[in-house]
Amino acid sequence: MTNGNGTPPEAAPPPQLNVLAQYTKDFSFENPNAPGSLAPQQQQPAINIQINVSANNVADTDYEVTLSVEGKAESLGKLMFSFELAYAGVFRIANVPKENLHPLVMIECPRLLFPFAREIIATAVRDGGFPPLMLDPVDFVGLYRQNMERQAAQMQASQVKPS
Repeated sequence: MTNGNGTPPEAAPPPQLNVLAQYTKDFSFENPNAPGSLAPQQQQPAINIQINVSANNVADTDYEVTLSVEGKAESLGKLMFSFELAYAGVFRIANVPKENLHPLVMIECPRLLFPFAREIIATAVRDGGFPPLMLDPVDFVGLYRQNMERQAAQMQASQVKPS
């Protein structure tokens, strides 16, 4: 039995994913209407969260992956708080087939970063005078698929030329 490229599976080195570093690249928390925004509210605030993932190659096998999380809470048309976090990590990836590299970088790496970003946001919101904001788990597979479908649609739209 071979692994598809003619070599026995025991001869192929195992895939590796190592976290070399992780860090806050950029962070902002705003509480522009304090202390008024800290008073008891008559209704739950509307909370809007956006999550994006980006990656760039920093060496042959090293990738910097940035998890960007932006959010805001509003109540009765007033901004209670907002935040922007860019949390990144450098990952060394070796012995991964080329066709599996992009999904690994864009799904597994942010999945490893997310709990740390979640804690930073929860702590900042709590320190801003509000109950901690505990972000729900993120489906990075679904996010990846949405982004790939959107990119494919954009490419298809750009290739269709009016006659």
